[in-house]
Amino acid sequence: MTDLRYDTLLARREGVVRDLPQSAEEGSDLRWVMNTATLILGERDAVLVDTFTTIEQNDELIEWIKGHGRTLTHIYVTHGHGDHFYGIGQLLDAFPGARAVATAGTVAGARVQAGDDYRDGFWGRLFPGQIPRPVVPDELEGDHILLEGHELRVVEAGHTDTKGSTVLWAPDARLVVGGDVVYNHTHMYLAETDAASRVEWVAALRAVQDLGARHVVAAHKHPDRDDDPVIVQQSIDYLADVEDTLATTSNALEFYEAMLARHPHRANPGSLWGAAKVFRP
Repeated sequence: MTDLRYDTLLARREGVVRDLPQSAEEGSDLRWVMNTATLILGERDAVLVDTFTTIEQNDELIEWIKGHGRTLTHIYVTHGHGDHFYGIGQLLDAFPGARAVATAGTVAGARVQAGDDYRDGFWGRLFPGQIPRPVVPDELEGDHILLEGHELRVVEAGHTDTKGSTVLWAPDARLVVGGDVVYNHTHMYLAETDAASRVEWVAALRAVQDLGARHVVAAHKHPDRDDDPVIVQQSIDYLADVEDTLATTSNALEFYEAMLARHPHRANPGSLWGAAKVFRP
């Protein structure tokens, strides 16, 4: 069998929380977030993990995939947030032989974010005229995808930054495509979490560590950082800092600024401010 390789494409967009207070990050160039799409490559075929948010970004993704000269067989979606699956319809139009698939938990989340309340009322309000018409992935039969004889294994992660999260593990490439389970030098999205779900998230991260990956691709990563598996431990440490900071602060601004002091150079501080307002309303 031919060895598997992978490539990633990054797309930068504005964060979804934009009412940041005057604070330590003021004047910095961090108020953005990168999404990643990962192409796992065999000799002839390829599997894509996650799509992008806007029509233009997904058009660029299509051209990037075509440039690799492979037949796209599957689009795998790691979880049900719209910025990871809204491009499915465009991708299937461009690659009609491909199948878009996800776990039952991801499909359930995607159905919610494919509805008008999210597509128009949330994402469409933030990115007017830029959101594709959503297509929900099919439920994957079984727990893996075959790519030229290599298993790409689905690892259920439970509730991380949202319910029904997964990672895709390619053992023959020692590659984890981590979706939103793991973050790379970007503030983690916490607004859907509570203390119990964050414990579950840490357990999922430790399970990812146990896989022994050589490469870990986060769905949200800083473009200056590589796919070093150290980001799994860094994500665990960030969640530990959240618990410690919640225990030692009394309002949203205190929590936000204390976490910024601990993590001053992570992208997308808006995600942290959004969580602060949920934790300390």
